[in-house]
Amino acid sequence: MEKIEIIMMDHPPHHSLYKKTGLFFRCTLLKVTLFCAIFIITFHLPHFTHTLQHFTDGLGTREETVQEILNVLERYPTGLANVTKEELAEVIYEEATRYHQDPKFILALIAIESSFQNWSVSEQGAKGLMQIMPCVAESIAQEIGIEWSGDQTLFNPFLNIRMGSYYLSRLILDFNNMEIALTAYNYGPTYVKSLIEKKERIPIQYYRRILTVYQNL
Repeated sequence: MEKIEIIMMDHPPHHSLYKKTGLFFRCTLLKVTLFCAIFIITFHLPHFTHTLQHFTDGLGTREETVQEILNVLERYPTGLANVTKEELAEVIYEEATRYHQDPKFILALIAIESSFQNWSVSEQGAKGLMQIMPCVAESIAQEIGIEWSGDQTLFNPFLNIRMGSYYLSRLILDFNNMEIALTAYNYGPTYVKSLIEKKERIPIQYYRRILTVYQNL
């Protein structure tokens, strides 16, 4: 112990060593802080890491992605012919690409809305795979150039997907928030806007249901 004490007395640490040690400590602290910040942001904003990721993130080629969509469709009794399912998988892929959405997210929405039942009708009168109200669908059809023929249009799975995907993308742009946009899809944009104006709490249970299905597809 005496020898160690003598060495320390004869050779005091240089100031440069203090500087290097301090610099190392500050860099390490900064890295830990950044890691924690990124983790917290990722944890609290799942709509950025999941529902709005581009369809190419973590997915393969176009053919592989369409096949994955088809695999999901084949797990559910849609009431559609097999050849129609294959064409529908293509349409879901194309519409997801058009609006920069993950096709799995569209599938999750369909699962919650209609359980993939093409002829589904809600108590409120929403119809088809993406459960669109006729009055809303007619307006959407005019906006995107689809000939409106009432129920015939809504029960056409390809047109229903086109209208539903467009409607969702418009809500996302209007509200600039995925949770609120999905709430508006479910409750109606007029109702949600009234909640915002009154500064009342916006329910997010529907968004959570969509996210749960999305993560398990």
